Order: sequence, then C-alpha cells, then structure tokens
Amino acid sequence: MNKRNQWPVLPIVAGLASGLLTACGTESGSSGSDGSAVVMGMSDDVLATDPASGYDPGSWLLFNNVFQSLLSFPKGGTEPQPDAAEKCVFTDTATKVYKCTLKDGLKFSTGDSLTSEDVKFSFDRMLKINDDDGPAVMFPMLDKVETPDEKTVVFKLNTADATFPSKVASGAGSIVDHRQYDADGLRKDGKAVGSGPYALDSFNDDEAVFSVNENYKGTADPQNSGVTLKFFHGDQSALKSALTANKIDIAYRGLTAGDISDIENADDDSGVEVVEGSSAEVQHLVFNMDDPVAGQLGVRKAMAYLLDREALIKDVYQGTATPLYSMIPAGIAGHNTAFFDTYGASPSKAKAAAALQADGITDKVKLTLWSTPSRYGPATDQELQTIAEQLNDSGLFDADVESVAFDQYEKDIANGKYGVYVKGWVPDYPDADNFTAPFFGKGNVLSNNYSNSAITGTIIPQTASQVDRAATDDTYGKLQDIVADEVPVLPVWQAKQYAVVRDDVYGLEYCLDASTVFRFWELSKG
Repeated sequence: MNKRNQWPVLPIVAGLASGLLTACGTESGSSGSDGSAVVMGMSDDVLATDPASGYDPGSWLLFNNVFQSLLSFPKGGTEPQPDAAEKCVFTDTATKVYKCTLKDGLKFSTGDSLTSEDVKFSFDRMLKINDDDGPAVMFPMLDKVETPDEKTVVFKLNTADATFPSKVASGAGSIVDHRQYDADGLRKDGKAVGSGPYALDSFNDDEAVFSVNENYKGTADPQNSGVTLKFFHGDQSALKSALTANKIDIAYRGLTAGDISDIENADDDSGVEVVEGSSAEVQHLVFNMDDPVAGQLGVRKAMAYLLDREALIKDVYQGTATPLYSMIPAGIAGHNTAFFDTYGASPSKAKAAAALQADGITDKVKLTLWSTPSRYGPATDQELQTIAEQLNDSGLFDADVESVAFDQYEKDIANGKYGVYVKGWVPDYPDADNFTAPFFGKGNVLSNNYSNSAITGTIIPQTASQVDRAATDDTYGKLQDIVADEVPVLPVWQAKQYAVVRDDVYGLEYCLDASTVFRFWELSKG
C-alpha cells in the first residue's frame, strides 16, 4: 500500500506478537465507564475517506470504524469472523469460489438498506477505479462478483487463494452504499457513508469527529458516545504536549521512543500511562541481487553474522522493538527463527570473515546503506548508521550511509541504483502469506531482482490454496530457511505497538493487536 511502506508504528509507536498486552487501567466495559466521548491524537494523517483510495494506516483506521466488511478480525484474534455476513464459506475444494450470506436488516448510517448489490458494487468499483493509492492491488485473483439474490454474494477467483477471507476482512473489504458513491470515480467531499459502528460527522485538516451509528448491526458494542480524532501532522512534540496538558485522552501513532521512555519513567501521579500491544510491523535490509557488491552471497552472509539486533534496539529504539530473525514475525502462524538458527544472536567476526573468504573476498568490503527517514521514521538514519558502525568495527567492511527523500528513494530502487536499502512493512492482514508473497512473488515490492523457483513455483501457490492455515506452517518454514540461506533480505526488527492514555480511559488493550485494527468501540472513559 503504501500502507506497507508507511512509517513504523514503533519509534513513532510500535507494532506485533500474539500475547496480550500489558494494559493500563481496566478492561473495556469497566464499571468506571460513563459512556463519554473520547479524544485521540495521532501524528499520522488520514489520506483518504474513500476506501477505494486509502491504503495508509490513518485511512484504514477510519475505514475499520466507519465501514463494515463481510468479515472482521475479533479482538486478539487473527482468524476472520462473520460481521456483515451471517456466514462465508469456500464452496469448492479448489478455494476459487467464496460464498457469503448477509445478515438480515443491515443498514447504512443513512438508514438505506445494505444488500448484496452494495457488496458487489463496492468490490467492482474498487477494481474499476484501480487507484494508485488504493487497495485494488490486493485482489488480482478476483475475477467477478455475483449476486444470486439480495442476501447472497459469490466471489469467483481466477486463482486459488485461501487467504481471500482475510483480505475481505481488512479495510480493503469496506462496503459502501451504491446510492452514495460514483462507480467510476473517487469521492472528493471528505465524507464517508458506511454501515460500521461509527458515522463520520465531520472531517477536516485538524480533526475527524465520529458518533455511534444507531443503524449498525454487527459484532461491535460501542463503549463510548463517540470519538474525536485530532491530527498533529507529524508534530511529535505537539502530540506529547496535548496529552500532558489534558487536551487529548490518547496519543497514538506519533510518540518517539524517548517520549515513551520518559512517560514510563515518570511519577505515578502523572495521570498518563503507556499501553503496550502487539504488532506485525517489521523492518528489513534488502539486497539488490544484481549489485556487484551486495549481489555476492559472501557479503550478505557476513552482514548477517555481524548484525547485532539487540544492541541496535537498545541504543536506537530504547527497547520499543524486538529482534526479528525471520520473514514471518512472531505471533503470525508459520513464524520460525531461521536467521537465529543460521547466524546466531551474537555477532561473529570469525564466521563473517569465513563467509567472505568462501566467496574469494579478501579486501575490506566497501558499500553504502541507503536510508529514507521521510517514510520509515526519524530514527531510520540513526539505525543504519549504527549498523554501518557494527560492520566497520569488525574490520571487514568500509560502510557508510546515504539518506534521500522517499520519492527519489523509490525511483532509485526501481532503477537498481542501490545495493543495500531499508524497507518497512505494515501488514494488510495477519497471515504468513502477507509477509511472503508480496516479497517474493511476481512484481514484488522489494524490486531486488531475487528469484527462487521453489518459492515462486511451489511454496507460494501451495500455501495460497491451503484453507487450513495451520497446515502451512512447515511449508512456510521451508521458505524462511531458503531465505536465511540465500539472504536476499536481512530481517532486522519487529515493532511493538504503543499508545499513551490518561488514567480514566479504558479498553485500549483491545485496540493494539496483530490484526492492525484499532477498535474505537472498545474505548471507554469514566
């Protein structure tokens, strides 16, 4: 999306694991709740209110609360469950026909009925508009949508895709009212009409105001009377000041690692607390396999032996992330520790030197690490500088760092100008497929000229067709082992997810999990 390429939630507020969080306050529905409205601030912008366009974290936060999908992710879970649908099933063994039956009495916030016509319209519209900044890229497998009657929707796929339900459950599956949206173009008035738990009352550069949708019929049970979302446009100090001055109840997506540390170490009577959640956000170093330096296996393996993730996270991110030793992060089924098993957790100069010698490399390796803090956060330059120092301290490398604006960065990657560069990833849906197919499949997002026939020809198609997702664990393990052996990518860290909340606000622990869904309805104040 470029949700995938958004700033990390971590040094700016982190993200994944599968265990439940260390929560502040009490659970949602606490006896202290009075149903008041909640005010939340974040440094991200909401780039779109039309789900055919938005593909960024801020926009999906809006979509997940204003719009309804046929399926949704339950709090703390990664398996999609029925929401607007009564039930959804694959009707064939090939996982190419997916049928959903809608609940009775569904309505949009306007009072208009929601039928299968609206579901078909929403998917057809998204694919037809095919906005560059939209989620249509997630549905190359969708051939057509049929509506045998007003309660039945049948998706016909051109290739097997057992993860299709997870894609439907994401913000990309948002259902819009066919009476309110143009089939051929994006909505430009900043309004949104959905059937989700909340209605969007107003939206401008400074804030978005949401009220409870009285026509909603689904799985959510709002614990507040509404939510106001304040935008701080990347101004992290202003976000922190608004929280400490009691102008907002929650600070989400925008505080630095230092801010988090300061608040955690503050006096107990400060009136604010840190809530830590899980996140599937990850960051990697990527190697251009056609580069004369990075394209050498010995160089890549030497870097894998020298990377000290623990020191990096301690020194740069102050503990607001965890080391990542695989393509699939912890908390997602299929995760293993292939890079830990192959290269260990502690740097080894001897093994790095041996890897270089095995490739006939005897001189210091001169290379540049390319960074772009404008997309992956202000700590990114410091992170890559720290990695360069780790490499240079071994005496085996002469590494430096170059930092460029994101637009130029992406162009240069596409043109093959960089040998080693950083890429961040925020998942669209919590399945191993979303951490593998986009990186190694046709037209992958890394643009690093890497290809492995076992991955693209066997593993990705095989796992895509497996409805029992737990049955794919061993196969995904093989993929990660191949990547650890060939090192086209070097996993660095997995984010934690943080929000800072005033001590009279509850339920935030249900908003920060691997599904990446921030659930307004779980928030209460009292």
